[in-house]
Amino acid sequence: MLIIVGLVVVFLSVLGGFMMAGGHPGVLLHASEFVVIFGMAGGVLVVATPMPVIKEVIAKIKGCLSGKGDSKESYVEMFKLAYEIFLVGRRNGLIALEEHVMNPSGSAIFSKYPGLVANHARLEFFVNGMRPIIDGKIKPDQLESLLQAELKAKEEEASHPVHALQLVADSLPAIGIVAAVLGIINTMSAIADGPEAVGAKVAAALTGTMLGVFAAYGVVSPLAGRISSVNASELAFLRSISTAIAGFAKGMAPITAIEVARRTVSHDCQPAADELEELLKAIK
Repeated sequence: MLIIVGLVVVFLSVLGGFMMAGGHPGVLLHASEFVVIFGMAGGVLVVATPMPVIKEVIAKIKGCLSGKGDSKESYVEMFKLAYEIFLVGRRNGLIALEEHVMNPSGSAIFSKYPGLVANHARLEFFVNGMRPIIDGKIKPDQLESLLQAELKAKEEEASHPVHALQLVADSLPAIGIVAAVLGIINTMSAIADGPEAVGAKVAAALTGTMLGVFAAYGVVSPLAGRISSVNASELAFLRSISTAIAGFAKGMAPITAIEVARRTVSHDCQPAADELEELLKAIK
């Protein structure tokens, strides 16, 4: 929601300032300039970006417009799930975790935490992190390296839509110049029509330059920055999961592993130590 408010402020500020100076919004509406600028920008994106990344760009933009960021509650839910899983593994042996980790959709434990279960990427990361512990195929210190490698791969993958949008943002000012030059060429052919016709065509050409710069720095580049921020938040959440699982694998008590993970959370989402401990101890 906040991103929509920001975009509205950007548009209203530009149009409001233009109108306060005596301009009329209608003179900015030149269909030919929109076709050139946004058509070229779309073409640049298609030429430079594989189709899976284009789909991811669209999905990320939709997520920014409609999604909510992480909160303390989402971290608490994850910590409670991890603690309960760790507790079962500590009390009943790691083999007791198999029915939960191998089939989370049918698990009585996972069903208590619908928020995390609904997020496929987070659930998959948690489950994939726990499976080597149950299988016993790798040593505890190797598991941490495995999780870090997966996080690095996810970070690289998440950066692709940001780079694609940033490429478009970097191209838009030059695309605006192309639209302006085309407008000037069109103006030169209309000199005989008189000053009024020439002025209208020059205004249309300058609108192209304005649109290119405005779209780059007022819309596309901020969107790329917002997606980058969302990616960082998601990676921070996964890193907390990784820290908790790695701590449990190394032999930490469940509540200690959760406490170590809690300390990796940013201050705005971090539950207080005493509050979290009370919530965890209340789990039966």
